Amino acid sequence: MKTGVLSDSQIKHMISEGVIDASSPIVKDQIQPASLDLRLGNKAYRVRASFLPGLQNSVEQRLDELTMHEIALTGGAVLEKGCVYVVPLMENLNLPDGLTGAASAKSSTGRLDLMTRVITDQGVEFDRIPDGYSGPLYAEICPQSFSVVVKPEQMLTQVIFRQGRTFLTDDQLREVHERTPIVSGDPVISDGLGFSVDLQPKSGDLVGYRAKRHTGVIDLSRLGHYDPAEYWEEVRTKDGRIILDPGAFYILVSRESIAIPPDCAAEMAPYLAMVGEFRVHYAGFFDPGFGFDAAGGAGSRGVLEVRCHEAPFVLEHGQIVGRLVYERMSEIPTTLYGAGIKSNYQGQGLKLSKHFKP
Repeated sequence: MKTGVLSDSQIKHMISEGVIDASSPIVKDQIQPASLDLRLGNKAYRVRASFLPGLQNSVEQRLDELTMHEIALTGGAVLEKGCVYVVPLMENLNLPDGLTGAASAKSSTGRLDLMTRVITDQGVEFDRIPDGYSGPLYAEICPQSFSVVVKPEQMLTQVIFRQGRTFLTDDQLREVHERTPIVSGDPVISDGLGFSVDLQPKSGDLVGYRAKRHTGVIDLSRLGHYDPAEYWEEVRTKDGRIILDPGAFYILVSRESIAIPPDCAAEMAPYLAMVGEFRVHYAGFFDPGFGFDAAGGAGSRGVLEVRCHEAPFVLEHGQIVGRLVYERMSEIPTTLYGAGIKSNYQGQGLKLSKHFKP
């Protein structure tokens, strides 16, 4: 197997060989161009606090210590804002030596400020599946802004699989940009592709949304259902700057349009802690074809999930707030991110999650 992030056809082969197994048959819609969506199981455990098992423990052992009560998800159950839950996932892994995994919340999950991380037995890091791991997978879920209704088989997280060293150096990324532009304008490349925030839209003065503090629940099975005004405050500015409030959660958008060529994947990473009192959340993985012209993208802007820390902070138009780390694919996927596989955010601008009315 060539070095790189595994493609959809390679993931299908892993399923057929039993490297990826599940308590319920894996369905076609779970397989993305370079990732596999993971499904919630039938129950959740309300725990006292977030945890990592550590090298000597299984997740089940820690659940015995920390569980407050067990919740059946069949038919739908409310996960309350500010509480921590652990949900066994339907999928489990039997990775061969040399193969690792990395998990992330799906885009819609992040846009709801629904902190979701994968943990493994003997795990010492969130969202990282070690070389040769064999065992179950669990999702730790902590709703931050909105309480949510979840059901079995819903997909809040995704996983990619890496063979060997997959990350592109800055010189390699510049070569990719020269061959197939990955960003509008001149690229800012330093440990990945830097991107900035757009606070001067071409029309109007709407630059983002801020989550309201006291709202109703969001049923994750209802798409295009909720009135944004009941859950979000519009953020507007005429001078290209906004002040972030401590503890508040914002949806903003990158100034640059981004493209992921078919032979690459990408992951959003934080920029530098020194740039300000805020954090741009991990927005997950970007599949091959995101924003790519031939896949109907014509350049898609990155949606930024921003939370301010201890002090109010002035954010200005064009300020660099994050970076995309590009990786090579082991092979080009048979299907690219885009309308052909009903991708929700191809060609996007400023956009809330798919649960809200346009």
